[in-house]
Amino acid sequence: MSAIVIIGTGLAGYTAAREFRKLDASTPLHLISRDAGGFYSKPILSNALALKKTPAQIVLNNAADMERQLAATVSPLSAASAIEPSAHQLTVNAETIAYTKLVLAVGADPIRLPLAGNAAQEVQSVNDIADYQRFRTALDDKRRVVILGAGLIGCEFANDLRSAGIDVDVIEPAPQPLGRFLPPQAAYYLRTTLEAAGVRFHFGTTVQSVARAAPGITIVLADGTTLEADLVLSAIGLRPRIDLARTAGLTVHRGIVTDALLQTSAKDVYALGDCAEVAGFSLPFVMPIMQAARALAKTLHGTPTAVHYPAMPVVVKTPACPTVVCPPPPAVDGQWDEAVMADGVRALFHDSTGALRGFALVGAATKDKQALTKEIPPLLS
Repeated sequence: MSAIVIIGTGLAGYTAAREFRKLDASTPLHLISRDAGGFYSKPILSNALALKKTPAQIVLNNAADMERQLAATVSPLSAASAIEPSAHQLTVNAETIAYTKLVLAVGADPIRLPLAGNAAQEVQSVNDIADYQRFRTALDDKRRVVILGAGLIGCEFANDLRSAGIDVDVIEPAPQPLGRFLPPQAAYYLRTTLEAAGVRFHFGTTVQSVARAAPGITIVLADGTTLEADLVLSAIGLRPRIDLARTAGLTVHRGIVTDALLQTSAKDVYALGDCAEVAGFSLPFVMPIMQAARALAKTLHGTPTAVHYPAMPVVVKTPACPTVVCPPPPAVDGQWDEAVMADGVRALFHDSTGALRGFALVGAATKDKQALTKEIPPLLS
C-alpha cells in the first residue's frame, strides 16, 4: 500500500509526521533517514557543553522509538537517490517506493571553504548528531579551538567552548559578529561582551591555510597572522540540499521552491525546513519550521492550508551576552535606530513609512522581546 513518504528525520520531517498523526492515526507513513533516525533537538548542539550533555544524552528517541510513537515506518541509514514525480515513485537504496504524497525535509549541508594546507581535510563542521559526536571525540583533552565564521552558530560555539575553559579564536571576513542580523552598535556590544568572556576575534580577514604542525595545527590568515590550535571548526553557513529535487525536475533556487502551501512545482511533492524556499523565504530556524509543519500536516490530511509566518524572533544562545534578533524582511527599505544603554543595546528597524519591521536586542534589552514582537506585522499571512 502506498504511503505518505517523508525524506528526512530532522526537526522538519519528524514534526510534520507528528502533526499529521494528530489528524490521522491510520494513513501509512514512511520516513527515510540518511542517518540513524534518532530524534534530537539540533539547536542544542551549539550549547551542549554548557548544558553538560554528552552526544548520547542529546538523542531523546531512537528510530524504533519514533516508529512506535508515530505508528510509522522509519528507514535509517537509507539514501533517496531519485524521484519520479509523474509515477509517484522514488528510489531508496536501489529499491522503488511508491508514494501518495512526498515531503522533502532533506535539510542542508555545511559550506566548505577551499583551504590550502595538509590539515584542510581535518577542519570539522557540526550539522547533525554524528558530526557532533566526531567533534566531541576530537575535542577530548584539547585546549585551543579556532572557529571559522562569527555568524550565529560560530558565536554560539565560541560561547559554549569558553564556558568549558577552552581557548577560542574566531575568524570572520566581515567587520563584526552576526553581520546578517545585527546593526553596528548591537554587534559591538556582543563583540566586547564575548571578548570579556575570553573569545578572541579576528575580523576583516580569512584563512589561507591549515597545516599539521605537531603537536597541533597552524592556521595562517590572509592578514599574516598565525594561530596555533588543536582543532578547527568551520561555521560559515549552510547550503540547502537541492540536488535530489533538481535532478527530478523540480524548480530550485536558493532552496527547493514552494508556494505558501509548501507545494513544489511537482504535484503531490512538498518541501519544508532548511532545504525549502517557501514563497520566497529561506528561514532555517525552529519557529518557521514548526509553523510550516503544522500547516503542511493539514494539507496532507486534505485541507489545503497556507503557512503563516508571524514575527519570529531568533534567540542567539550566547549566555555571556543574551541576544535576540527579529530580522526585517530582506526586501524592505528602512533604517536601524540604535539606543545604547549601559547594560545593552536596543535596536529597532523601521520601514520607510515608520512601521516597526524588525529589532535586535542585546544584553538587558532582551526583556523587550515579547512587547516588540507584538508590534511587528506577519512576515507571511
